[in-house]
Amino acid sequence: MELAVVGSSEFVTGFRLAGVKKIYEAKDDELESMVKKVLEDSEVGIFVMHGDDVNKLPEILRDTLSESVEPTVVTLGGTGESSNLREKIKQSVGVDLWK
Repeated sequence: MELAVVGSSEFVTGFRLAGVKKIYEAKDDELESMVKKVLEDSEVGIFVMHGDDVNKLPEILRDTLSESVEPTVVTLGGTGESSNLREKIKQSVGVDLWK
């Protein structure tokens, strides 16, 4: 399983420097198609996006992301609602590892 990151060049730069291979730079008009591409990639286990970029997506696609178990979608930053990493781990693994 691999980590995939979709977002602006500023957002993905740190992940690129950290050695993440599946980096997708996307402008606003390309965002939806890139997200769909990553969701269809069976090698992706964790999918990282900026919270503001998630909010730019259509509601149906946002719902798909929030319910996705594989890949597990993690949002970072942003002014909107951010995903709770503990809840995402619980959703993907099936148990609360903090208990």
